[in-house]
Amino acid sequence: MSVRVAALLPALLLSACASGPAADPRDPLEPFNRGVYQFNEKLDDAALKPVARAYRTLVPERMRQGLGNFFGNLEDVWSFVNNTLQFKGVAALDSVKRVGVNTFLGWGGVFDVATEMDIERHTKDFGHTLGYWGVAPGPYLVLPLLGASSLRDTVALPVDWKGDLVANLHAVPARNTAVGLRGIEERSSLLKASSMLEEAALDRYSFVRDAYLQRRRSVIFDGNPPELEDTVSPQSN
Repeated sequence: MSVRVAALLPALLLSACASGPAADPRDPLEPFNRGVYQFNEKLDDAALKPVARAYRTLVPERMRQGLGNFFGNLEDVWSFVNNTLQFKGVAALDSVKRVGVNTFLGWGGVFDVATEMDIERHTKDFGHTLGYWGVAPGPYLVLPLLGASSLRDTVALPVDWKGDLVANLHAVPARNTAVGLRGIEERSSLLKASSMLEEAALDRYSFVRDAYLQRRRSVIFDGNPPELEDTVSPQSN
């Protein structure tokens, strides 16, 4: 399961309605997507989830939190770029302040001092930026390993990878270790949320799809999306 979707589960499970296999106009590739989803679920059950559980058992909580803070600090750098591309001055400034405070006062980002100082995090990626400037999401897609996405967000991935400081480390061993450790940390932080989904009596594929599309649209419009998809552009909202 994509970690971007799993992070939404606690808040959305209470209001979600089970949706059956009826065709959804946002998901014209549903048979293909369901096949990829099942592949990802089997891989998660066989490898990712056991590793995440072992990591959570063996690594002390403070160390796990420090690693999460460190990777979050690096993510704030790319959020600054995308907030700037969207001409969101306050959000971009907050991102700069978070990186500065956490880097210099938080031991390179290990401690999230910025949050304690009430400096808000505005997480944005290039898919958000394309959506902000009016690019429609296109059909829903499920990507191998990466999970829930859309045509727009998939097209944006190469740009996001270029802006990912961890994925662009020059030393290959260090890069691979950092990327793997970040993935394990993210998956371990979502163990409880994914367990809630597994125990719920609903069509998990449809729930993950609806949660992803709802959340992406909400973030693009800064929590105030128009009622009808693609009828109002964010900059005119």
